[in-house]
Amino acid sequence: MSDFAALLALIALIIIVWFWADSLRARERALRICAKACKEINAQLLDETVALRRLSLARNEYGRAVWRRTYRFEYSLDRTHRLRGSVVMRGHGVETVAIQSPDGSTQFEQDKPH
Repeated sequence: MSDFAALLALIALIIIVWFWADSLRARERALRICAKACKEINAQLLDETVALRRLSLARNEYGRAVWRRTYRFEYSLDRTHRLRGSVVMRGHGVETVAIQSPDGSTQFEQDKPH
């Protein structure tokens, strides 16, 4: 393997590790936001987890390219029915939190940038 190929492999590995660590931080933040949203409506966050549903590029408030991640979660108000919610993260900031109400409508909350 040439020095150039080894350098490219090292750079690729660094990018992969950075993306993995960045994704873990974003997921942990999304989980905290979902837990907070559930607590505010006296609901139980089911499975104590969020699932990535969509990943795309977007621009933050400074015009820089960041990852826009949409996470889904499930919660219950009565411990018998599962309802869905989602949180959209732009970079590490929260763009929106959507909570499905028992009647099927969805409530949206936009968070202020941090």
